[in-house]
Amino acid sequence: MSKIRAVIVDPNVPGRLALGEVDAPIAAPNEALVRVAAVSLNRGEVRRSMNADAGWRPGWDLAGTVETPATDGSGPAKGSRVVGLLRSGAWGELVSVTTNALAELPESVSFAQAATLPVAGLTAYHALLKGGSLLGRSILITGASGGVGNFAIQLARLSGAQVVGYIRQAGYESIVKEAGAQSVVIGEDLLPAIEYGPYHLIVESVGGSTLSTALKLLAPDGVTVLFGTSGGSEVTFDASQFYATAGASLYALLLFHELQRESAAVGLKRLLKLIEAGQLRPHIDVEASWTEIGDLAQQLLDRRFPGKAVLHVST
Repeated sequence: MSKIRAVIVDPNVPGRLALGEVDAPIAAPNEALVRVAAVSLNRGEVRRSMNADAGWRPGWDLAGTVETPATDGSGPAKGSRVVGLLRSGAWGELVSVTTNALAELPESVSFAQAATLPVAGLTAYHALLKGGSLLGRSILITGASGGVGNFAIQLARLSGAQVVGYIRQAGYESIVKEAGAQSVVIGEDLLPAIEYGPYHLIVESVGGSTLSTALKLLAPDGVTVLFGTSGGSEVTFDASQFYATAGASLYALLLFHELQRESAAVGLKRLLKLIEAGQLRPHIDVEASWTEIGDLAQQLLDRRFPGKAVLHVST
């Protein structure tokens, strides 16, 4: 079997990630073979790599060119520029992707821009869908300087919401305001966000005491959508106060569960149209060669940059 290069877990190198040789993919009838041009990093897959067995292949986000179309006739034609999503193993020279997880790129959208969309963009998109109509609604987004937070702010503003962003580092305030947040709350305590509430929707990724406070800030029939726990998984909250807020709810969002209801291709096409129209702008902080994967992965874990990191796959 022929070989390709791909990112694999190597416990003996800094960052535990390096390029190695793996078997070339064999596509199922509903899969296209994509020659990858760019990938982006997400904290979840990088964290898993820190404990995964040697040889495991991380990677969710990819953008590239269809080399071999799906044999069942579905999906993009040969030569199409596409963005796609895998459960793992996207960081390789050549990957097989089910056609319902692929979307064609408009000419004006670069591979780098597209590579930021699958996990961060789709997570923000699905989180906001849980709020229904957002026109004129107050929305709170925690972790607002991160990849998901940045997309969520932009999409909420496009939906006509009044957006409040929450960050813990004052140095990221300008980034959050540039994304479109009308107000920014800064510090270790979320409680000052009460000034702008109560909230119809809270997009939450911190957990711990931040989630506990968020549940106090909901309006009747409001929902907190939780998709991460970067600040701690143990939460104590006032249950009597929570159920006294009529109709309030807490929703656990797992992206791959949402994609069982609506394929990734649907959301990706919508996001790409917004980028093409100049209404959505991916916040890319770092662009580098994929040969720097170990160093960039460690920088991401150390929170040395707030936005997305895109790696270009060289042949």
